[in-house]
Amino acid sequence: MIVRCALLLIALFLSNPLFAAGLPVVKYMIDGQQMQFKGQKVAEGGGYVFNPLADKSVVISTTNWPPYISDESCSKGWAFDLAISVLTSRGYKVTIKFLPWSRAVMTVESGWADILYPEYFIEDSAPSDHFKNTFRKSLVVLSNPFPGGNISLMKRRGEPKLFFGDLQHLSGTKIGVVRGYQNSPEFDAMMDEGLFEVFEANNDLQLVKLLLAKRVDLILGDPKVFRYSVATSNLPFHIKQQANEVMEEIVPAVSYNPLHFAVSRQNTNWEQLLKDINEGLNELQANGELEHLINRESDCSDR
Repeated sequence: MIVRCALLLIALFLSNPLFAAGLPVVKYMIDGQQMQFKGQKVAEGGGYVFNPLADKSVVISTTNWPPYISDESCSKGWAFDLAISVLTSRGYKVTIKFLPWSRAVMTVESGWADILYPEYFIEDSAPSDHFKNTFRKSLVVLSNPFPGGNISLMKRRGEPKLFFGDLQHLSGTKIGVVRGYQNSPEFDAMMDEGLFEVFEANNDLQLVKLLLAKRVDLILGDPKVFRYSVATSNLPFHIKQQANEVMEEIVPAVSYNPLHFAVSRQNTNWEQLLKDINEGLNELQANGELEHLINRESDCSDR
């Protein structure tokens, strides 16, 4: 009986989110002090919550976009750590949920969540995919930028190079993009005008599969994301090897895209939230912690 009770207590202890294995831990320096927050699993809808006893709260909608951010990585990615660092440093309870990108966009544009993250620059003329006759900038507002990456076209090795810097030459080309992604202002404007034959996928790995299957001529996105998505997928080894051998980045890149927090204008305190985010970004950049978060190697030993 005593043994059975002891085992029950141990099981209850281990099932408590505070002590569950594999939960993300975010560490950062601010004002010369090391801060550490351990995430707890959100029971309803998935995701994680940090700093649960804070007086003010915020909900982030994000997506699996490795190596920047991914629920499938033990470290969750540096962009995950940055988001938690910025907002907990300003005294927020942070709930972060992983969703397909198009759904993540919808939750923030509609006000069901407060922040879409990470987001590329949004042109004033960019239309919402979820609200007719509505510009995205009327639904969300962007934070100050932080480092991002190249947006490049990828082709199959050995096939003709179709892009030399002028997107007009790609008119009529079959191009794969992720549904709901901002790409570059020029490309998105041409896409909205129907100048490309666009194939939409739910994520970057699906785009790679489209390219390998010759369903499209080119795919567009961040080369680091394409290669990391393949490397960490459950694809058979020979398919991963094929992808690495076949997929080739076209130079020059279409654009370099910094990243942003996109704050929902449906949040009644969006102006203060935006101010807090920018202050948090500025402080982490000024003390060198932003660069440290981006460049440090993943440590999964305590996750």
